[in-house]
Amino acid sequence: MEKLCTLSEAVSRIRDGMTVGLGGNTLNRAPMAAVFELIRQGKRNLRLVKTAGAMDIDALCLAGCAASVDAGFISYETEYGLAQRYRRSVQQGLVQANEHACYTVISALRAASYGIPFMPVRGLKTSDLRAVNDYFADVTDPFTGEKLAAVRAIRPDVSIVHAQVADARGNARFDGPKYEDVLLSRASATVIVTAERIVGESFFAGEREKADIPHFLVSAVVHAPHGASPGACPGCYEPDGEAVRAFLQLPDAGALACWLERGRCGW
Repeated sequence: MEKLCTLSEAVSRIRDGMTVGLGGNTLNRAPMAAVFELIRQGKRNLRLVKTAGAMDIDALCLAGCAASVDAGFISYETEYGLAQRYRRSVQQGLVQANEHACYTVISALRAASYGIPFMPVRGLKTSDLRAVNDYFADVTDPFTGEKLAAVRAIRPDVSIVHAQVADARGNARFDGPKYEDVLLSRASATVIVTAERIVGESFFAGEREKADIPHFLVSAVVHAPHGASPGACPGCYEPDGEAVRAFLQLPDAGALACWLERGRCGW
């Protein structure tokens, strides 16, 4: 079944209050076109899930779209500094920060992908994270009696990933680092794929080209060249430093809306 649709149509399926996983890592292959469309459509009370975020989380917090963030790391790469909009939103009580280590986000997603309620993790024995995040608890190994930490499963209602290649049915492939995008696709109820290039169904039919995400996990596919801009998409383009710096100078949600309307984001 063909699932190709417009960006607006795909994002309109995301309802207020949903748990939304975001693919990519910091400024690399984040689904920025979809993030900006979430902002344009005025989505609210989203529970965001990301291992290592940057402009995607920062923009959604600035726009008032986010209610909570489960993440191990939110910051720009060294050249651009901290994610100040996310930080300010948390400090002002507008966004709940469920702070993790990156590997506990991964463990929580693995639990969801396996259909189990939690995942034991070795570590966090002396971490303050356990005191501030109710996603963690103590468990006892029934075979050895060892005390371990556990992290509750996180199952996004939908995850959005940006791929270099996809077909109209929803098969998608990542070139270069896959980050946690494949895991997100297994842990989520469904997936929206935006892609630099849409190929024919025969592309994945042979033995050489394998899909990282199979079509049956995907509900919508969007042709989105430069869909990670102003971040990078490995093998396609590097970050647009001028656009990133322009975004970082935006004072409020109104200025962000004007910036998006002028197309300064690349979308």
